[in-house]
Amino acid sequence: MYKRRNEVERLFRRLKGYRRIFTRFEKLDVMFLGFLSFVLVVDGLRMC
Repeated sequence: MYKRRNEVERLFRRLKGYRRIFTRFEKLDVMFLGFLSFVLVVDGLRMC
């Protein structure tokens, strides 16, 4: 369980680097989720 928690905490730390996510510039939920998905894909590719 601790390993999973550590992974989630590191994910949020990396997401804080994307100011657009935490300030929520998009007004539409669809746009916000689309950008969040994009960021997660980019982050996943960086990990490889």
